[in-house]
This record gives sequence, C-alpha cells and structure tokens, in this order.
Amino acid sequence: MAQTHYDVIIIGAGMSGMAAGIRLAYFDKSVCVLERHYAAGGLNSFYALDGHQFDVGLHAMTNYVRPGTRGAPLTKIFRQLRLTPEDFGLAPQHHSEVRFPGKTLRFNNDFRCFVQDVVDNFPAQADHFVRLVKHIQEYDELDLEAPPRSGRAVVSSFLSDPLLTDMIFCPLMIYGNAQERDMEFGQFVVMFKSIFCEGLGRPREGVRRIITALRRKLREVGGTVRMKCGVQALNAEGTRITSVTLDTGEILTANTILSSAGYVETMRLCGTDHATLAPMEGRLSFVEIISILDQPMKHLGHDATIIFYNTGKEFHYETPKNLVDARSGVICCPDNFLFDKPLPESMIRLTCLANFDGWNALDEPAYLRAKTEWLPKIQQEVLHFIPDFRHHVVYTDFFTPRTIQKWTGHLNGAVYGAPEKLKTGKTPIENLFICGTDQGFLGIVGAMLSGISMANLHVLKRAHAR
Repeated sequence: MAQTHYDVIIIGAGMSGMAAGIRLAYFDKSVCVLERHYAAGGLNSFYALDGHQFDVGLHAMTNYVRPGTRGAPLTKIFRQLRLTPEDFGLAPQHHSEVRFPGKTLRFNNDFRCFVQDVVDNFPAQADHFVRLVKHIQEYDELDLEAPPRSGRAVVSSFLSDPLLTDMIFCPLMIYGNAQERDMEFGQFVVMFKSIFCEGLGRPREGVRRIITALRRKLREVGGTVRMKCGVQALNAEGTRITSVTLDTGEILTANTILSSAGYVETMRLCGTDHATLAPMEGRLSFVEIISILDQPMKHLGHDATIIFYNTGKEFHYETPKNLVDARSGVICCPDNFLFDKPLPESMIRLTCLANFDGWNALDEPAYLRAKTEWLPKIQQEVLHFIPDFRHHVVYTDFFTPRTIQKWTGHLNGAVYGAPEKLKTGKTPIENLFICGTDQGFLGIVGAMLSGISMANLHVLKRAHAR
C-alpha cells in the first residue's frame, strides 16, 4: 500500500499549527495538520458541560488594535492569512487592573492611560519609566538570533522601585512566561507591547470564533486536517525525519515537519532519551475555576475586565509548594468586554499557579476532595479585590494541571512550555522545526505569528532560495 506524502506535516491543530497550514497552502504546498484530540485549538479551546459553554485558555486576546492599524501584529496576521477583522469579531476590554496591597495600576487599550497611571502612582519613577518605555519600543523582539537577557536585570537598570517592577512583571509573567522568577527580556518586550502598548479584546463567541475562522480558512485553501489522529513516532534516518507513524499504525511521509507539540514532547517522538530531555521540561501550570453566574459582575458593581492580583508584599512566580498558590492570579469577567449585546451566560474565571506533581499524585477520591477544598480558598482570596459573587454562582467547573496535560499533551501541564525557547525553531534534525509555545511567540496572536514565521522561514523561503 502506497504511503501518503505531503510537502509539510504539521503536528497539532492549535493556533500556530493552523496558521502555518493556511500560510503554506496559499503557496500550493500540500499540508496535513495532525491533531490527537477531537477539538482544535490546543491550549485555547472550548467545550460544553451540562448545557453550559466554556472557553479554556482565552481570557482575552492580546495585541488588540483597531482594524487597519499599520504594522501591528494582528494586522500582519490578517494580511498573511487573508482574514479580516470581522472573521475574529473582537470587542475591546472596558479596562483592566494590576492590584497589589495599597496600589492599583489601571490600563485599557490606550497606552497613554497606563503611562499616566504609572506616573501618578509612582511619581519618583516617572522619568525612569519613560526611559524604560523608550527602550522597549526601540527593542527588536523579533530578532531570532538575539542572545537571551534577564528581564529583571534590564528593567531594574531603569526602575529602582521593586513594587513597580513587580506590578509590571505580574501580568506579563502570568500571561506568557515559562521561566520561574525571571523573564527573558525579549519575551518581556513581546508581552509588554501586546498587553500594555496594544491591549486586550475578545470575540463575543469566545475562542470558538477564532478556531472556526482558522479551520474554515484552512479548508478553503486546500489544507488537510485530521482530527483524533495522534503521532506515535517521528522516524529518523541520519539527520532527517523520513516518516511519521500515527497512533493507528498508519505511516505518512513529508519533506518537512513543523511541530507545535513542544520541543521536549517532539524530541521524545524522535526517540531522544527521556533523561536527556527532562531538564528542559516546563514546570509552570495553573488551576482555573470557571463559574456561571445568575447576573453579570457589573450588576454587583464590578466593571474591570481583568484583574491581575497579588496579595503579598512581593510577587512570587514559581511552582507552588502546595497544590495551589492563591496569593496571586487572574480574575476575568468576560461580560466586561464592550460587546454590542450581552453574553448568553455571565461568568467569572479565576486562575492561579498550581503544582502539577501534587495534583498528579492524587488518586481520584483525593483529587476530587482537593478540588472541593481549594475552591472556597481561592474564592476567599479574590474577595480582596471584587464584590462577593458566591451567592450568584449557579454552576462551576474546576480544571487542574492534570486536565491541561490530558488535553494538550504538554508535559507537567506546562501552559507556556519549556523555559528555554527556540526562537529560530531549529532542532537537531534538519527537516524538523518547532512552532508555537516553545518557539517563543506566546498568546493567541503570538502563536499564529509563530506558525506563519516558521512556515515562511523554513519552508517558503527555502523553496524560493532553491
């Protein structure tokens, strides 16, 4: 029986994989996107439970800009994938906040408001902050060859107030950092620009709308997507992948493989020794509680879209010693995006750092008990910042790092993958490249840019050079 051959096989139907597939198919490359699960989206997906619709991953889409804004990452995505702003249907945030004891920084999608709020709250740091912003805006975060630098070291060379430094790092780390305690400066710049300089938006239908738009476009341009079709092995001869073995035993071949499964996860498929790869594994994961409410939070007097909070004197971004570290996290109220009509159901989402090993070690009864015990603890912690919503909860779902590993394949439920990123996407195998989380462009927009960039660099540019 003849083996099916493609120009490019893409592992994972997440944002980066589908974007890469669309980009390549536009240039008449035969593309097959392989997805182990029945739902596309990867870290960002959606599901139904007991008649309720839930998003996972997408609190907000970063890099929000008004349609037609020149040079913005979102504008580049629309152009390169030949999509329109209407395909995503983004509505802007009302405003969001970074809340620490005694200090609040507010931001919306007008960067000048954030700058003014920093100046008002930290007047002694005003000039230092303006110089930091200038440095960030002049930095080329898309330079794939730039050597890694400590984000905290760079920022601290401008700012002398550790509280302001922590308040800036808090949302950037929680929304896109795989490294404990510090953040590579290029990653810091990416996240600073995407959250503060540009802003946050969300489709009324949630991530479902974005996934649907990408899948529709991929079909339109002739790409193949195979769901419930996991990869068992990448078979190498010398320095090249010669074939791909699926979970079913079927064998496919391709000139090039793009993997969004993560670097460690991908190299394991190649047969690389587990002990060699273990030090490179990501560790940072989260729990999330999604509660359906009988009324919007704004009816309780709360109009912030997202709150990035911290209750301690210092911000600790590291794997918790306990199952959960509720001292910091995210409070998201989807109703508080500026939609043209109300959502079908009101909800609140609470996200905190979590310990994968702790959750994974529990048997099923202990696992369920731990959820029951941590739910009120997390809710109690966030009541420092929002009105008491507990009597308005009509349904709750609670997922853990164990859930994340099951549905994404990311080892340790590591949401942002490995701490060391492969900006060029290159692996030790000459026709195998990484896109997505472990390439280093994070968030939904970052993931799509990663897929496009790696497709351009390692397939289209090479083909043109030949």
